[in-house]
Amino acid sequence: MKHIQILVVDDEKGIQESLCGVLEDEGYSVQALGTGEAALAELQKRSYDVVLLDVWLPGMDGLDTLERIQKMPLSERPNVVMISGHGNIETAVRATKMGAFDFLEKPLTIEKVTVTIQNALKQRKLEVEVERLRGAKGDERQILGESVPMRALRQQLELMSKTNGRVLIYGESGSGKELVAHAIHLFSPRTQGPFVEVNCAAIPEDLIESELFGHRKGSFVGAADDKIGKFEKSDGGTLFLDEVGDMSLKTQAKVLRVLDEGRFEPLGAEESIRADVRVIAATNKNLEDEIERGNFREDLFYRLNVIPFHVPPLRERVEDIRLLADHFLHEFTTGYGRKPKELTAEAYRVLEEYPWPGNVRELKNLMERIVIMNPQTRVEARQIPLNSSKRNVLERPQERFGSLQEVREAAERDYIFKKLDETGGNVTKTAELLGLERSHLYRKMKALGIGPKET
Repeated sequence: MKHIQILVVDDEKGIQESLCGVLEDEGYSVQALGTGEAALAELQKRSYDVVLLDVWLPGMDGLDTLERIQKMPLSERPNVVMISGHGNIETAVRATKMGAFDFLEKPLTIEKVTVTIQNALKQRKLEVEVERLRGAKGDERQILGESVPMRALRQQLELMSKTNGRVLIYGESGSGKELVAHAIHLFSPRTQGPFVEVNCAAIPEDLIESELFGHRKGSFVGAADDKIGKFEKSDGGTLFLDEVGDMSLKTQAKVLRVLDEGRFEPLGAEESIRADVRVIAATNKNLEDEIERGNFREDLFYRLNVIPFHVPPLRERVEDIRLLADHFLHEFTTGYGRKPKELTAEAYRVLEEYPWPGNVRELKNLMERIVIMNPQTRVEARQIPLNSSKRNVLERPQERFGSLQEVREAAERDYIFKKLDETGGNVTKTAELLGLERSHLYRKMKALGIGPKET
């Protein structure tokens, strides 16, 4: 598992050497630096668990350095132990109020330093666990559904999460593959380790290797500093390779080696780095078809496909649409400070008859749009702005609308929505496209239950 990383920041070489020797004997990985500026630069490149920070430093002093460290995100922020040969109660109190874990006076003793570091590591572990549980509560709520496919999905999650086996998640775009990957990590033995994700389709091919494996300063044009790759950042935890089917063959070969040997070389480095990482991959492609086309390595496919996992599209779990729609409506009305909204039975039926090519993500976006643009508390079927050409071809208009007036209003509403989309919600420009006065369009929108789009 991951080695504990300690950073010693002191301008006295003797202190650096003695602390490094003692801590390395205790099994820690230790780096020593002489200034606060160098320490802050190092913390941008590499993660540390504890920093031993001298108060008196050339340039930026220890307290200013501490203040900058405390502004880092909790997941990246180390616990800081201040050390000083000229300490006083006032300085110690100030450092503690600023977020320092403890304050040690020189001369330092081996026992005092090692016990303080052990306590700092325990405290950091608790802080990370609390933060993880706060985030986990929200993540668990997102995997919703009582349909047969979703019950089977949760059962499979429970079985696979407790292992370290690699997982390959299949599913259409917007179906929730990333949420499943988070859940697998959350309930795995690696839950206290980092969860690092990479969208292989979003990173240019010439940068993906640097993103995954890191690089050394000067290894290529533009490499002004060392960079830690995602594999190293996820040491002791989980690396999620989203849209792995879009990874180039060259990068696939390097990923294969990491999976086989558990080590890699950053670009420009001469020595290998070992990483204990559980890899979860996801794709919306048929990788076996991609293998036949020569776009994906067969040996990498078999390394990743230890535990295949299928996330069903929304159209295959129609029973969950009402639950999801209500959940998203509540989420957005609360987030935007709006009154609660209620869908009519007819509105639910419209949602259930739609094929949802964008899956859960499309439904979520639709509910947000309804909350933003509809002032009414009750949402009718005619107020659901869906692409009518994609609705169920078996739908009978006389069952959806009770009168010719309702059919006319629904057509007008859909057309106004389309023009609002084209103008980015600009009512003045929409009125010009429709050949109406701005005031006339406002009255028409109010009559049809359309609220002006907010920015």
